[in-house]
Amino acid sequence: MRLSQYFLPLLRENPSEAQIVSHRLMLRAGMIRQSSAGIYSWLPLGFRVLKRVEQIVREEQDRSGAQEILMPTIQPAELWRESGRYDDYGKEMLRIKDRHDREMLYGPTNEEQVTEIVGASIKSYRDLPKNLYHIQWKFRDEVRPRFGVMRGREFLMKDNYSFDLDAAGAKHSYNKMFVAYLRTFARMGLKAIPMRADTGPIGGDLSHEFIILAETGESEVYVDRDFLDLNFENPDVDYDDEQIVQTIVDYFTSLYAATGEIHKPEACPVPPERLIATRGIEVGQTFYFGTKYSVPMGAVVAGPNGEEVPLEMGSYGIGVSRLVGALIEANHDDNGIIWPESVAPFRLGLINLRPADDKCSAAADDLYGKLRNAGIDVLYDDRDDSPGAKFAAMDLIGLPDQLIIGPRGLAAGNIEWKHRRDGARQDLPLDTAVGRFAA
Repeated sequence: MRLSQYFLPLLRENPSEAQIVSHRLMLRAGMIRQSSAGIYSWLPLGFRVLKRVEQIVREEQDRSGAQEILMPTIQPAELWRESGRYDDYGKEMLRIKDRHDREMLYGPTNEEQVTEIVGASIKSYRDLPKNLYHIQWKFRDEVRPRFGVMRGREFLMKDNYSFDLDAAGAKHSYNKMFVAYLRTFARMGLKAIPMRADTGPIGGDLSHEFIILAETGESEVYVDRDFLDLNFENPDVDYDDEQIVQTIVDYFTSLYAATGEIHKPEACPVPPERLIATRGIEVGQTFYFGTKYSVPMGAVVAGPNGEEVPLEMGSYGIGVSRLVGALIEANHDDNGIIWPESVAPFRLGLINLRPADDKCSAAADDLYGKLRNAGIDVLYDDRDDSPGAKFAAMDLIGLPDQLIIGPRGLAAGNIEWKHRRDGARQDLPLDTAVGRFAA
């Protein structure tokens, strides 16, 4: 994409309403624009990152055996009355009526909807287990939406739901999602620590929040210092092997980590000198709640002996849009964003320092075409602007690597390569640039 044609409304100054780094940089980098309190439009650069994050989440859900569906954003109130949650959920739920005066709601989550679907469709234990997920926009009417996409009212979320015949099967389903979450966040270059957490309005007695340590986080967390040395890179795993999956879960729950709601200082097994008290950003949460929804909603199957058995359930959420902000909180410097390659909106930034120089423009245009033909996503700054402005823009939007063409280097047959994360610069022969990044 040529930057001269791209919709990228950059801001030079920090917006006064933005209180944290990710909100400031998303606005300055032209990724989002506020529509109303806690509700944002995603502009081209931000939308590309959002889709890359979404795709990683989708691939890891598919790898675990979960199956993708799509449920509606608007749900009938009677489903929530059936489960008993309609009046309990609170003012965060947006309640509405249609033209026929039927009570509806803009779904903040989908336990009721998916329980109705599965309960009406699965009648035998032979059809279990099942795990269904979707990636859908949600709405929660936060009393104080703030921090940009980190705590918005409208947000993109992956939520999935497991259905099993018994508690043992449900625990394995829970463990599979636990491992899938570790893989998902590691692929984005994030160290998301699983912490025992309060179940809140979802219910149940087993839950983990996956939290990135950050001083700007809204959650108070307590972590064994040894946790920071654990290896979060998980190789391919056989999700059908219960022992392998359980071993991974045991590895990541062997050390102490808890949110502020769960942490009890008097019962903490970690000595004070080894306990880190800090803040964190929640990027996902897992719940096991047994028959909390299946019993009141009549979601039962015929068991091995013909008896009626209520479905054992779990639910699992990842804040897809929230992850974009969390990634920036974990990957930035004074000049702007530093995207991990797996989620970067473009793989490369190509800068033509002298568009008025015919040789520079010809070389840059030729390289741009070759990079695109090699399947490399490249953002080509062909604007008639100063070199300083071009460098500042590329650093702000944070693409992993930059290729810079100028008259002096071109005369020697070279192009300058800048690595955004460490700032290292190196001259490359122009004719090797495509091969360097096509591998």
